[in-house]
Amino acid sequence: MRFRAYARSHAVFVVAVSALWLLANSCSSGSVGSVSRSATAPDTAALVRRGRLIFDDTPRYASAYVGNTLSCNDCHLDGGTARYAAPLIDAANLFPRYSKRAGQSISLQRRIQECFTRSEAGTSPPSSSPQIEALVAYIEWLSRHRGHEKAAARPLLVHLPALTGNPTRGKAIYISRCSACHGANGAGLAPIIPPLWGKDSFNTGAGMNNPSKMAAFVVRNMPKGHPGILTPQQAYDVAAYVHSMPHPKLNPAYRKY
Repeated sequence: MRFRAYARSHAVFVVAVSALWLLANSCSSGSVGSVSRSATAPDTAALVRRGRLIFDDTPRYASAYVGNTLSCNDCHLDGGTARYAAPLIDAANLFPRYSKRAGQSISLQRRIQECFTRSEAGTSPPSSSPQIEALVAYIEWLSRHRGHEKAAARPLLVHLPALTGNPTRGKAIYISRCSACHGANGAGLAPIIPPLWGKDSFNTGAGMNNPSKMAAFVVRNMPKGHPGILTPQQAYDVAAYVHSMPHPKLNPAYRKY
């Protein structure tokens, strides 16, 4: 009886270890889709981790292509997973897709390049650069391992009625609700708090330069730690004020990016 009990427990142990080994290998060997078919599992995992580092601190890890102090994570909060903060869960599965601005179908790599030239106020990394490959790997990893959340990831921003912001009211709201973190001069404290205007902020071609998009982002996500305390009108007013402040100009060479 003791031998049978031992045999049964030993068999359960072997099965459990085998299952864990298979699970570990399946998660690591195909987790980022077609980013690098020739890469081994450790190489792929390292690429994803590198992508997350670039995502969280873009000026540090992609400095050659960044013209300000903004990171991907400043707009796509919580590593691109926060609802109503332009989440990137399932984003890789949306490409290639038609871009009205480019006038053609674009790849995920091309869309990331657009962010560098606009939100990052920098230059476009080559599509085969280590930075683009790592960011694609991270976004594809999100799309594969968080894909069950894709229904919750839409819409990208909360829907607001079409309102008109007042920059004068917005300045007063900014001073009382926003300046404690972003500073009276909007300079922020990179890489923790992003600048909202000035030479280190997004340029005039960025999505955040659109007051309605900024308002939708602000009303749901700001102030940090106390989101939701601003009304839609107040969010529009703050966005109008930020929009009225100086920002770097979009490089004309990247108008279709």
